[in-house]
Amino acid sequence: MANIPRQSVPYRFDAFCKKVLRNEAVDYLLQMRQQYQREMSFSDLSYSELQSLCYTEEYPSDSFTFTAHGCELRIDNEQVAEVFVELSPTEQSILILRFVMDKNKRDSNGVLTGRPGTVYDVNIKYTAPNGEKKTYSKKGFPTKKEATQHEAEMKAKLHNPGQIASIASQRKQTVASYLNEWVESYARVNLRPSTYDGYKKTIANYINPYIGGVALNQLTPAMVDKMFQQIIDKGLKPSTAAGAKRVLSVALSHARKYRYIETNAAKDTLTKFGKSDKTPDPYTPEQVKALMQRVEGTVWEMPVILGGLYGMRRSEILGLRWRNVDLENNTFDVSEQLPFKVPPKTKVIEEMAPPKSNGRKLPITELARPFFLKQFAMQEAQREQAEKDGKPYYDNDLVVAKPDGSPISASWVSSQFGKLLEDLNMPHIRFHDLRHTAATNMHQLTGDFYTVGEVLGHTLAGIGVSLGLSMNFEAVTARYVDVRLERKKEVLDAYHGTVKQADPAKAEKAEPKKAKKKSSDLEL
Repeated sequence: MANIPRQSVPYRFDAFCKKVLRNEAVDYLLQMRQQYQREMSFSDLSYSELQSLCYTEEYPSDSFTFTAHGCELRIDNEQVAEVFVELSPTEQSILILRFVMDKNKRDSNGVLTGRPGTVYDVNIKYTAPNGEKKTYSKKGFPTKKEATQHEAEMKAKLHNPGQIASIASQRKQTVASYLNEWVESYARVNLRPSTYDGYKKTIANYINPYIGGVALNQLTPAMVDKMFQQIIDKGLKPSTAAGAKRVLSVALSHARKYRYIETNAAKDTLTKFGKSDKTPDPYTPEQVKALMQRVEGTVWEMPVILGGLYGMRRSEILGLRWRNVDLENNTFDVSEQLPFKVPPKTKVIEEMAPPKSNGRKLPITELARPFFLKQFAMQEAQREQAEKDGKPYYDNDLVVAKPDGSPISASWVSSQFGKLLEDLNMPHIRFHDLRHTAATNMHQLTGDFYTVGEVLGHTLAGIGVSLGLSMNFEAVTARYVDVRLERKKEVLDAYHGTVKQADPAKAEKAEPKKAKKKSSDLEL
């Protein structure tokens, strides 16, 4: 470097680099000195100091919660909890109060230890709107912080005359009154009509008769477990009790968010529901072809084609209209469905309901096209015959309809399909299982679960459930996968072609039965 002039570019660059590196070294040494002054090695800490740095995560699912008179008892041992459930409600209340109210049985974290500890109570004196002196109390807070926070919240509410009545009503609110209000204010507004109707029936038939009179804030997991047992002892299926648990759990989770209750009693239950109701195996292509042949020329022909070959939902089939069928381009749109609970003897449908999923366009395959043409010609003949006979024909433009054009009841399809299969000596499945049949066969033949989901109008998670697959399908979205009509046709052609070539003689046969009135002849 001695030979390089000081004013040259290389010399100045070299000097600049040395200056930068020197300053960086100084900064690093200063930083290390400050770090050394402020930090300490774990090996230098005492045992008590190390213990204070430890934290054990606790989750509600790791323990079982029981409540009585506003007091809460958590049991971590599953065997102890099972024994506790067998006790009578009175015995449970006595034990809960014994442990929770005894201030020498909880530590500062609210955990039962058997060693001296402390719990905290809140007692607030206030004046009611009518001038009467009253006391609000809640006991058993595991930490002083929680008790102080609750005290501050309640003082603010109790000093507001408008809040006092609300607090008093919440403390007296029963499970039945809350559920009846919840199903109207939440379920009716946010859920589909069929789901709302199902929730309402479940609450009325399987929840309120057993725990409806219990105060909402006094409901315990033990009471809910007892309700499940009573439902099963009554001769009902475990799936009925499991359905009641789902509805109750959703409702109580909303009550907890509203601060009506502190814990969700339905989530801490011990009852386990096994898979008692085995879903029937989906039909094979041979069985699908056998069913198609046996319903040919009956009112069941088109519903079986649309359900068994395309996997359409019952209400989508009954709500499909000819205006959405393009026979020229061999496509049809599933953009609407029959409204929920059409009144009996309805003749004219003023307005259809939107489908459960987003609308979808499906191709009419070579196998399906003759059935569409046959159905159209049959309905034209029915219309002409009605005119000749001087009888009314209700032109609802429905692809599947009664001989007079009026809509077919969805409940009739579900109730009569089982009788149809019995008369035809076919294995028993529900009408909805035709949808599972189409999904399973299309997936087994192509392996393209996403396109199968698009054909069925399923979400990715929904098609995964139908096919029994456990994957994070939500990670794959339509943003990245574009299913074109051509690909849907390829998947449907693979399935429909297999059905067309199938030998119905290989379909499972049942023993012949005595002749009965055929379901196809029953009144629609």
